[in-house]
Amino acid sequence: MVFSFLKGQFIDVIEWTDATRNTMVHRFERYGNSIMYGAKLTVREGQMAVFIHEGQLADVFGPGLYMLETNNMPLMTALQHWDHGFNSPFKSEIYFVNTRRFAGLKWGTQNPVMLRDPEFGPLRLRAFGSYAIRVQDPVPFMREIVGTDGDFTQEKIAGQIRNILVQKVSRVLAASGIPALDMAANTKDLSDVVTKAIAPTLGEYGLEMPEFYIENISLPPEVEKVLDQRTSMGIVGDLNKFTQFSAAQAMQKAAEGGSDGGMGAGLGAGMGMGMGMAMAQGMGQQSAAAPPPPPPPPAAEPMWHIAENGQTRGPFAQSTLRGQITRETLVWTEGQSGWLKAGDVPALAQVFAATPPPPPPVG
Repeated sequence: MVFSFLKGQFIDVIEWTDATRNTMVHRFERYGNSIMYGAKLTVREGQMAVFIHEGQLADVFGPGLYMLETNNMPLMTALQHWDHGFNSPFKSEIYFVNTRRFAGLKWGTQNPVMLRDPEFGPLRLRAFGSYAIRVQDPVPFMREIVGTDGDFTQEKIAGQIRNILVQKVSRVLAASGIPALDMAANTKDLSDVVTKAIAPTLGEYGLEMPEFYIENISLPPEVEKVLDQRTSMGIVGDLNKFTQFSAAQAMQKAAEGGSDGGMGAGLGAGMGMGMGMAMAQGMGQQSAAAPPPPPPPPAAEPMWHIAENGQTRGPFAQSTLRGQITRETLVWTEGQSGWLKAGDVPALAQVFAATPPPPPPVG
């Protein structure tokens, strides 16, 4: 009876509930790691229990209720060389591994990603987003990551995962060949490529990434400034009209900022009306087809006076002098210092250019 009573006192329930929401592995604490043969082990959904015996990984239990006996602990039995019916306590460490999804983790490129953009040439990009991880296989996770840490939180591995992610994202962005201006429309495809690229590395740690999001891909501030200016030029359209509008706004603000409120208001109203009239006039002129400019007036023909036998005749238009004068005829026009022979006036050279030679002799 005494043995039965003591045996009942050692029967224990081994379980763990997570109240922190960020613990990935929790070691079940027991003084001396003494666990009674036949104890009850409760593993809830989203958990797995790992037994470590004398430094070796002995058994892994999925969700369910277990009696720790030889029939459901084959690996432990082999290590302990237990016989059926052996009721003594054994010493082992029990780790509860949280297999739920740890979401909302952040990542970002600390340094810009260098790439060759098809449109802008060499370019630097930054990117950031979020991801989720969970433990897929507790065995490599315990061996490669946790070790003997009895209180392992996701913050302890987030930095390592972030470094792996940034490396993969940098390679994918640099090799994508997608123009920077089109990357926002392709973040889903880029995210899928990164997820596939990182899966083998995470698998070595017993982890998987069910969610990965690229939330933003941004250009350097100086490039964004130039791009904004380029966009503004496209929106403005007619640069002359935009300049007139900007000047009118500046004049109106200057008037409104004057010390005399009434005068400023009057000037502002006047300039506002002037601006409206100027813009309306400009738009009207632009809409109506401007008539062609008139042809230039013909150049005034010089008038000439002729001196013959002590008398003057004229004035005659230069076009009428042909046949009326000879090279020896004295002529004068306005602006000429005195009478000159027609043959000595360069302006009358064309009058004699068409003069026919003397007729040939008869016979």
